[in-house]
Amino acid sequence: MTETPSHRRAKARAAGSGGQTEMPLPGGRRLDALSAHGRATEVERSGDPAALREAARRLRDARASQRVLVVPQFDMSAAADAMRDVGVRGTVKNIKGNRRKPV
Repeated sequence: MTETPSHRRAKARAAGSGGQTEMPLPGGRRLDALSAHGRATEVERSGDPAALREAARRLRDARASQRVLVVPQFDMSAAADAMRDVGVRGTVKNIKGNRRKPV
């Protein structure tokens, strides 16, 4: 399935000018974005609890100093719960980037 334009924009914004998108992870998976400063970012727009847990697992397996899960504002609490379930520390942000919740 193709990416939505908002998903593509969120990935590009997270990677920044010196970062990369679609970074390979073990097991044939891919991380949405890795910035030049070592910040791993996953964008999950569906709100499905299983998909949020999978995104949190990808963040857990990323070699990064900071981990960020970007979701719609309505799903921020569910995303924080998914990160706690998986056991990854980081930040949950809304897509616009003006709200954040540490986990």
